[in-house]
Amino acid sequence: MEEAKRDVKVIPAPQTAVETGVSSNLLEDLAIKILFLHGEMSLHDLTRHTGLSFAVVHELFDRLRKQQFVEVKGMVGLTYRTALTDRGRGRALELLSLNQYAGFAPVSLKEYTSRVRAQTVSKADVHASDLLPAFENLVIDPGILERLGTAAVSGTSILLYGPAGTGKTSIAEVLPNVYGDAVFIPHAVEVASQIITVYDPGVHEAIETSTAHDSDGRWVLCRRPRVMVGGELTIEMLDLHFDPIGKLYSAPVQMKANNGVLIVDDFGRQLVRPEALLNRWIVPLDRGIDFLNLSGGKKFEIPFDLFVVFASNLDPAQLGDEAFLRRIPNKIKIDYLSCEQFDEIFKRVCPKFGLIYDMEVVSHVISLLTRTYNEPLRSCQPRDLARQIAWKARYQGYMPSFDVESASEACRNYYEYAAGALAEIPNSDIQARVLIERK
Repeated sequence: MEEAKRDVKVIPAPQTAVETGVSSNLLEDLAIKILFLHGEMSLHDLTRHTGLSFAVVHELFDRLRKQQFVEVKGMVGLTYRTALTDRGRGRALELLSLNQYAGFAPVSLKEYTSRVRAQTVSKADVHASDLLPAFENLVIDPGILERLGTAAVSGTSILLYGPAGTGKTSIAEVLPNVYGDAVFIPHAVEVASQIITVYDPGVHEAIETSTAHDSDGRWVLCRRPRVMVGGELTIEMLDLHFDPIGKLYSAPVQMKANNGVLIVDDFGRQLVRPEALLNRWIVPLDRGIDFLNLSGGKKFEIPFDLFVVFASNLDPAQLGDEAFLRRIPNKIKIDYLSCEQFDEIFKRVCPKFGLIYDMEVVSHVISLLTRTYNEPLRSCQPRDLARQIAWKARYQGYMPSFDVESASEACRNYYEYAAGALAEIPNSDIQARVLIERK
């Protein structure tokens, strides 16, 4: 990532209001609201709050002063300190009743579209050397890993399907780590004089870097976005959200994920029918564009430039018809584990719960799961069983121990619904279990 930081070019800051691509009136209104909320400010302070260059802020100040909305209150070095006049405060109240946005100045829709296209995820540089460190904490078959890398290079979409508990969500969460570069995310976008907030600290991971004095502060340098939604996903989340109090819009999940990854976990188990969600996705997945609507009815186009990861334990045939599945070019089944993979996960999991790994105990667990409970081996089981052992030890006030007795009880708690109470198995019977060859 350090190399990515050095390779990123600075976006030059516009030096005139016209060069911002946004209406001068909108910028003036924004400055008035900021001054009203923050009180007396220097022009440098106003520059930091708007993300605009000092030249543009000075231009706005001159216009507002001529209209008698602001006045000079003194000097800070060679810079004016300014505040609203009575007329300016009255104007601010009018503006805030229409729109309470008082953050960084927005970029134009045209500039946003151009920037998203320029830093498209489909042309991100991804190689095998990027996947190995990204997936080092997961146990994955090399063949699956290669297919995941191919899908990431495509920057289009992927369907991870297979039985529950096999690690689809874990894989989906790790996939964004293969992208080692950075992109610019705007604080907000202006469409038809309406403000749409895009940058979200809860979603976007800003990169700390020394900002050049001539860079455009309306953009934030971030790692490629990673947005995850699950069963809570609704059709409404794919449209602009209008705040009736602040009277401004926030971007939908796919717009926040532009140039990055959108993970749709538990796909097919949302409150709405899969068909409804699929119909909403068909055009974006096929053409790389999406359409959003303002509350007044105006429709506008935005780029749909994201790697969409669908994760589901349902049969693909249950999720949609052939026309939709064809638009997801990458489909990978994540299946049950081999004994060797199960053992390797236990080796990694045990230390995290204060347990000492024992191959024979793992063999005993495999026998219980596959023979007694008729359960296939899943990637979630080592973690879940180790956690059961740790919980019991903490409750009873002793150090957790990874032995046959604790492992048997953990399996009983976890799978009693499947096979009822489990009879005690003597230690002498361990050798008759499925044994894992030491590597």
